[in-house]
Amino acid sequence: MNSELNVDQTALVNAWQERLPTVLKPGDHAEVAADMANPHAVRIHIDAAGRQDYSFDFECRYVDSREVEVKLVDVERAGVVIDERNENIQGMAGDYTRHIHECAQALQQITNP
Repeated sequence: MNSELNVDQTALVNAWQERLPTVLKPGDHAEVAADMANPHAVRIHIDAAGRQDYSFDFECRYVDSREVEVKLVDVERAGVVIDERNENIQGMAGDYTRHIHECAQALQQITNP
């Protein structure tokens, strides 16, 4: 049986900020922040490596202590919002979503002790 997430949001953000860079590609940069509207969620901003200057914003919400729901919120290129339906963008967003799920799984020692 899955239980409700019972971790302080600040501790959760700190754990994500420490762990997420270890599952991303070299050169990618991530920032994790508390979701002010939901104590069981974090906001993730990823600056993609490379010259294309893409950045991705995700909402990562804990459904329970073991499962997360990841939603792509926004994609920007050089600071300008772009259409995320492009095949290349979809591929990158899919990769980042998998990395976020991988990080959530690694953090189960904290979220589901």
